[in-house]
Amino acid sequence: MTADNEKKIIVKTSEEIEVMRQANSIVADVLEMLQKEMRPGLTTRQMDRWAHDCCRDHGAQPAFLGYRGFPASLCVSINEQIVHGIPSKKVKVREGDIVSVDFGVIYNGFYGDSAVTIPVGTLTARKECLLQVTQEALERGIRQVKIGNRISDVSAAVQKHAENNGFSVVRQFVGHGIGFSLHEAPEVPNYIQQNQPSPRIIEGMVLAIEPMINIGTAKVKVLKDGWTVITADKKPSAHFEHSVAATAEGPFVLSRRKEEL
Repeated sequence: MTADNEKKIIVKTSEEIEVMRQANSIVADVLEMLQKEMRPGLTTRQMDRWAHDCCRDHGAQPAFLGYRGFPASLCVSINEQIVHGIPSKKVKVREGDIVSVDFGVIYNGFYGDSAVTIPVGTLTARKECLLQVTQEALERGIRQVKIGNRISDVSAAVQKHAENNGFSVVRQFVGHGIGFSLHEAPEVPNYIQQNQPSPRIIEGMVLAIEPMINIGTAKVKVLKDGWTVITADKKPSAHFEHSVAATAEGPFVLSRRKEEL
């Protein structure tokens, strides 16, 4: 999910970051499970049930369920859906789809948040490129989480890689700080905001970096359900997210999945 514009940046101690790592490891386990189970014919509601149950089995609470009225534990967004798709018994994934799954937990008072876009079977070359570039853009943004850099360095790295590869960057929705709340300051845009102040990255800051990259236009629409965000031209979009702590040793990705290690 994307950011509230709160003012105060809350830094975390090393002990608090360790608890956040535990929270995010639960998120990673859920996303890994969904990657393994993804197949044509699977309903988005079944994904939501699996995510909810897996979270509870790990002793955590789903962070999205009931957040501002959101009716599910998992956000599932398919093809032209960018973020905040609501799971449904009626919606089944199909061969060739790309499926963004975004999940968060509350564990011992701290939040974890991560997302991955999963291919279903064989994709078109353009969709494959979109997924690769979006994931690369995330990694380039992560590498900028260095003490002394600014949030705009993260934004610039994401935007440059996406646009250099012929894709567009969503502007209405952004990444965010995370920790004691799901959405904390600062906002983490995936593009450079001209003539806007950009906070300095300091030790103990934890950021949820989440590029949302489109094949076509950057413009978006929100569906009548009040949640699901789609591309205005209905061309595919990809979404990847990690929670990342700024440490003296460099960026510490709290939500790494095993297949990424």
